[in-house]
Amino acid sequence: MGPPPPASRPIPPPISRPRRRIADVVDADEATLLEVLDNLLEKGVVLNAELILALANVDLIYVGLSAVVCAADRVLPRADE
Repeated sequence: MGPPPPASRPIPPPISRPRRRIADVVDADEATLLEVLDNLLEKGVVLNAELILALANVDLIYVGLSAVVCAADRVLPRADE
């Protein structure tokens, strides 16, 4: 008998979120870069990424990244609270 077949790790499906166009985020027909950045910082952006390097179906390196990009007053508690 040969070696057992390699166990296949199920790959989760990508998270499906409704895509928003930049026109939905910024009201004006022609928005400047400053207006777009201001709106993104006001509402916030969450970035999640995973990278798995494997060789012969053996995970060697796992890198996970999670970042929140927004204005500081959105995530830090206020002094008066």
